[in-house]
Amino acid sequence: MIKTDILIIGAGPTGLFTVFEAGLLKLKCHILDALPQAGGQLSELYPKKPIYDIPGFPEVLAGDLVSNLMEQIKQFEPGFTLGERAETIDKKDDGSFVVTSSKGTKFHAWVVAIAGGLGSFEPRKPLIEDIEFYEKRGVKYFIKNPEKFRNKRVVIAGGGDSALDWSVFLSNIASEVTLIHRRNEFRGALDSVEKVQELKNAGKIKLITPAEVVGLNGAEHLESIDIEENGAHRTIPTDYFIPLFGLTPKLGPIANWGLEIEKNAIKVNNALDYQTNIPGIFAIGDVNTYPGKLKLILCGFHEATLMCQAAYKIINPGKKYIMKYTTVSGIDGFDGTRKEAPKAVVKAID
Repeated sequence: MIKTDILIIGAGPTGLFTVFEAGLLKLKCHILDALPQAGGQLSELYPKKPIYDIPGFPEVLAGDLVSNLMEQIKQFEPGFTLGERAETIDKKDDGSFVVTSSKGTKFHAWVVAIAGGLGSFEPRKPLIEDIEFYEKRGVKYFIKNPEKFRNKRVVIAGGGDSALDWSVFLSNIASEVTLIHRRNEFRGALDSVEKVQELKNAGKIKLITPAEVVGLNGAEHLESIDIEENGAHRTIPTDYFIPLFGLTPKLGPIANWGLEIEKNAIKVNNALDYQTNIPGIFAIGDVNTYPGKLKLILCGFHEATLMCQAAYKIINPGKKYIMKYTTVSGIDGFDGTRKEAPKAVVKAID
């Protein structure tokens, strides 16, 4: 049983910033996310794309924003459980909650903050016969540990940032990397496209376009794939097939928690604190809905801030919190570190 003050479901930018705001209130957080790394859509779908509407950043890459948020919350020592989806929730007699993940991990918290973006993400699977059989036998939708592919033959399918970036990365690890896309054009960051071109010219990446994977072969483990290229069929030996066609957002099991749902989003009270119809459960960021809702990262930051104030009152009933600006109070991390502005010096001027 992992115990914490606030269980945050979702490690996207809103969930990460919640850790910071909670930390200012001396509240501990643990983050649960179905994806294998923090950052949500920013890390999984467009890490190299610029974002232009984050206050104070005329332009910031999505991946860099995640890195900055992780650095910002580091001193508050949040716990992370990644690659596991929130499945069930039980409310105890004392008002606390126990959430159980898809792998059976249990979390005990006084407040649950659902910050799951558009919900849990599931990979878009290609329509290939028997692909489910090979999902634990050579077909991977996520790359959790790149070392798994060292000195192996890898085929990647896709035409976006993820397919390009992982092809580049694995070209230095795998014995052979083949990138297949159904079009000649790729939709990704220009530097990634150019890097793949360089590696193709150097013989470190095999590029097959326009083509499509249409079959998988192997008795116990994936041994080869069948592709269709310009109307012709051929077979390519491989150890792993990694289709990277993006993710499909789904509210998932959270939809069965008794929360009020409207158009696949969780209704909240935006007049006060973004609490759901179940006291102690909040929904912040893109996963919630209310009159005038805007699905923007900066709105999620605002919602997280107000939510943490309400969470403090639940966790510390009867105790009043006096808000102080960080420029005045500084920040005391749970790891013993302290950040503060330089103290004023009293000195006469001649």
